[in-house]
Amino acid sequence: MKRFRRLLRVASRSILKNRMRSLLTSLGVIIGVAAVIVMVGIGAGAQADVEAQISSLGVNSIIIFPERGHSGNVSLGAGTKNKLTLEDAQRIEEEATLLAGVSPIVRTGAQIIGGSGNWSTSVYGVSPAYLDIRAWKLESGEMFTDRDVRVKAKVALLGKTIIDELFDGNDPIGEQIRVRNTPFKVIGTLGEKGQSPWGSDYDDVVLVPVTTGLYRLAGGRYISMINVSAASLEESDAAIDEVTEILRNSHRLRPDEEDGFRIYSQADLMETATETQRVMTLLLGAVAAVSLVVGGIGIMNIMLVSVTERTREIGIRLAVGARSADVLAQFLTESVVLSLVGGAIGTALAYSVTHVLNNVVGMTTVVRPAVVFLAFGFAAVIGVFFGYYPARKAAMLNPIDALRYE
Repeated sequence: MKRFRRLLRVASRSILKNRMRSLLTSLGVIIGVAAVIVMVGIGAGAQADVEAQISSLGVNSIIIFPERGHSGNVSLGAGTKNKLTLEDAQRIEEEATLLAGVSPIVRTGAQIIGGSGNWSTSVYGVSPAYLDIRAWKLESGEMFTDRDVRVKAKVALLGKTIIDELFDGNDPIGEQIRVRNTPFKVIGTLGEKGQSPWGSDYDDVVLVPVTTGLYRLAGGRYISMINVSAASLEESDAAIDEVTEILRNSHRLRPDEEDGFRIYSQADLMETATETQRVMTLLLGAVAAVSLVVGGIGIMNIMLVSVTERTREIGIRLAVGARSADVLAQFLTESVVLSLVGGAIGTALAYSVTHVLNNVVGMTTVVRPAVVFLAFGFAAVIGVFFGYYPARKAAMLNPIDALRYE
């Protein structure tokens, strides 16, 4: 321990003799460490944003789509094969034992007239369970009831974008809007959801009872999809199997026939999105790590120059009894100290940059301690790896030749 402190003191004295050169030598490591921490932090922040957006759809949510039909090699589009009906949703609700909620969905576009103007948006016909399935809170008012669904009531809930566009952000409860010339009474407003991972606006939507949407607006008997919620995240796979069996029976499919519908769970979507973001984060970190290697090469070059400049000093040390291992340890310690100081400055710089990104730019960055320790440790390894060759060259000098060096 005493020897280590002496080595550290000697190395620090040598580094401080040439402060500017030492700072410039460490600059590659400073930038490299900062780049690794910031890039990985940006990737982790993007992953956290995607996970939060997907979670906002309801972690246990499962969506059932009609399968696409085909004519030859041409896809006829979603919903052209084994179309879903309200009876399918009702049968799932009656027979399933692993679900917490079921909502058939009718999706259509329409021009909305009301308040101070008109607005083209998406209209969703849903059941009262829809908000719970989607983990969507009411901002004000109330959700329509099962009775409203039975009587095809002309009531609606508005998303925040609709409220801003038609009512200038004012509370629209009790106001009338027209959807395709059909009058609707606004009975509730939806809490703000923001954008989806794909850039669409969740808040640009009008919710109406599913029967109203199906018979008064869509004018058909087939629904767009069925949204269900598993009783728990752990039971999602079992719930999917159960729903699959119920729908196959409902559509009277033979064992050798394909399902004719597609089922996706939010858990699968989150897993896919998380894996994609993880790969992107690793790529960002790997690209940033290249600058650390470049910084290590800079340290090696300067240490080689330092060995040449201090050849007579090395000769004197060897002549008065220093061992080759002592010289090796001294120069290796200098290299590691340069790397660690660069790592410390780079870490401080990274925290400053992420603070600006979070609070000024508005980006989300997540700096994990494990990444900081990894970057700092990698900087130390860089110091050892690229400092060994110059240190070994110094240790292998012949004392007589070193003393005669000009």
